[in-house]
Amino acid sequence: MNANLPLATLCLVRRGPPDELLLGHKKRGFGAGKYDGFGGKVHAGETVAAAAARELAEECGLAVSPQDLVKVAELTFTFPHRPAWNQVVHTFLVERWRGDPLESEEMAPAWFPITEIPYEAMWDDSIFWLPLLLAGKRITARFTFRADNETVAWAEIEVV
Repeated sequence: MNANLPLATLCLVRRGPPDELLLGHKKRGFGAGKYDGFGGKVHAGETVAAAAARELAEECGLAVSPQDLVKVAELTFTFPHRPAWNQVVHTFLVERWRGDPLESEEMAPAWFPITEIPYEAMWDDSIFWLPLLLAGKRITARFTFRADNETVAWAEIEVV
């Protein structure tokens, strides 16, 4: 992990049967117009797990205990043409929570069958790593984006 990069979180909420993944359609800010899991920046003095739980509650109203977060990936994103977007994202699988998903000012949640994940409407890197996580793998990965800040120029993925 690059200690110089900002830390962020990502929660992937999964239920079943039938096997489904909760994604949010980002309405504003970083990633607007794309589907993604729920997460965001880790604040100073906050643990990664506490940040993940806080972001999940803020973005879709689900409450999760930090001990119910299962870390499944550490993803490093580098944007050479927009370095402010560089980050290390701690990714968690959430299968136990309280509440029902609710739309927030930032995200509109929707359930998708695992076989119908809208990769074409997600960040370009998602197709590289999300199928591995949905298949039960744990990974570390690094992605570098092209000048358009949309498409992956380089990817390195390690199953751990």
